Amino acid sequence: MSNHRPPADDGVAFFTERQKGALPDYLGIIWDEVRAGFVSGRFEVTAHHMAPNGYLHAASVIALADSACGYGCVMSLPEGAVGFTTIELKSNFLGTARDGTVAAEARLLHGGRTTQVWDAVVRHEQTGKTMALFRCTQMVLWPRG
Repeated sequence: MSNHRPPADDGVAFFTERQKGALPDYLGIIWDEVRAGFVSGRFEVTAHHMAPNGYLHAASVIALADSACGYGCVMSLPEGAVGFTTIELKSNFLGTARDGTVAAEARLLHGGRTTQVWDAVVRHEQTGKTMALFRCTQMVLWPRG
């Protein structure tokens, strides 16, 4: 993502428009809040979120959590940074879903000059059960010379 950042109070509209035609849009991810240090969003489970075994595909969960952390990273970039790239991600899956709404909340744990570390918790909205714990590290990109 480039350094083009939305106004601090308009992250939801900015990223909803920006993701059109991309994976988060295809998965039906809807953003509730997108601001520096925090992002929340969700998707309704449909057939295209599923693995062939009839359960939610892990990649659907990761796409939600990773998108939340990435959008939050853009909102939290230090002044003068031009973007970021993910350098590590990890997920622990604790449960699954076959229907309902999958929701994520992502929080900035470390916002440094060269890296950011984000945690996201993914829950089944109707039951409140935690489905996954996600952590990623972002490298902050700066203009060259």
